[in-house]
Amino acid sequence: MSTQTDFKALKTHLQNVIVGQEALLDKMMIALLTGGHVLLEGPPGLAKTTAVKTLSDGVKASFQRIQFTPDLMPGDVMGSDVLDIKTGALSFIKGPIFNEIVLADEINRAPPKVQSALLEAMAEKQVTAGGQTRPLPELFLVMATQNPLEQSGTYPLPEAQLDRFMLHLVLEYPTEAEELEILRRDRARHLGGDKAVLQACLSPDRVLEARREVAECFVSEPVERYMVSLIAATRKLGSLDASLSGVLEVGASPRASIALLHAASAYAWLQGRDYVTPDDALKLLPDVLRHRLIVSFSGRAQQWTPDSIIEQIVRLVPVPTTDALAAKA
Repeated sequence: MSTQTDFKALKTHLQNVIVGQEALLDKMMIALLTGGHVLLEGPPGLAKTTAVKTLSDGVKASFQRIQFTPDLMPGDVMGSDVLDIKTGALSFIKGPIFNEIVLADEINRAPPKVQSALLEAMAEKQVTAGGQTRPLPELFLVMATQNPLEQSGTYPLPEAQLDRFMLHLVLEYPTEAEELEILRRDRARHLGGDKAVLQACLSPDRVLEARREVAECFVSEPVERYMVSLIAATRKLGSLDASLSGVLEVGASPRASIALLHAASAYAWLQGRDYVTPDDALKLLPDVLRHRLIVSFSGRAQQWTPDSIIEQIVRLVPVPTTDALAAKA
């Protein structure tokens, strides 16, 4: 069985558990295929935790949910040295971060010390504690949530940490038809009639194999240049359109170009293709850029938002005329 078939089975399982939220499911699998971290933003009750837990079950990966609170300490997440009374020696007890898929629930409630400790784990896939550096699992993936409605007692994530997230997904409420289906499935589960059983699991090794296949997806030079132009446009908006001059304090770094390339390659692979098109890049661009653009005071006064600026970037940057498939041939 091919790895693409395995991922189709995983998608089917996710759909059996989660009603709607197609974009969320697709982009969680993109994160799994690239090893990129995801920031989920939306009101409570939109199945963010359930979706991440279901994904980890489907991959047979070790999973840990961490509830971030203002009194959390770095050692609570990373682990710490504990004195062994019998031997008198210190032994390191691993924290919940040493799992393959970690759900950082309400990450913006964690104090800066915890956020800075988490930054090393997300950036380097390692943890330094007690003067010793320890590697994290190869599959390691952080999916963090934050509630945009309640800001009391929160600590806004610093730009350096936001930049470590490959994708920033904004979740919306389900439609009435989807909410009706949610009620019916919940009732079936309580009555013992829930049939959402995973038929075919992925193993972490199969995921790593799929990652290698994604890395081999062909990207023509015109598509590469288009991706770079989209990201570079955030740093020179004024030269592209004078009306956009000064609306951004900071544009996106080259890390955004890398994230866009990885995400677009994974999306193409999930569609059954071994090459990337400009449409693949456009599909992922809002989620790659949304958290990397800092709107200036002047921009906010003009009611610009990251998403509306991204729309203008798509309009201003010309799409390459060379067909990616023809370029491959």
